[in-house]
Amino acid sequence: MIKEIKYFIFIIIIFAFIFFTGKFYFSDLNKKNSFRSLNDIDQKIKLHSKNIPILEDNTQNIIEYTENIKTKKKKYHFLELINKND
Repeated sequence: MIKEIKYFIFIIIIFAFIFFTGKFYFSDLNKKNSFRSLNDIDQKIKLHSKNIPILEDNTQNIIEYTENIKTKKKKYHFLELINKND
């Protein structure tokens, strides 16, 4: 009997939590506060975006093109190394 009462109280607490959370989340006061918060953030972004400094573009002609580069590739002889150890 005590076990059933304990489970019943747990279920009541869970449903009360869900009910009050939903009631607060969908209330007009919460919607107003969240809209005001989002509106304030948008205004702050617009205000601070006007004060952002614009940096100069210093990447003109940064790439040097060369035509006569000879690269030496090292040749690896793995099979020869394996055969020598035999």
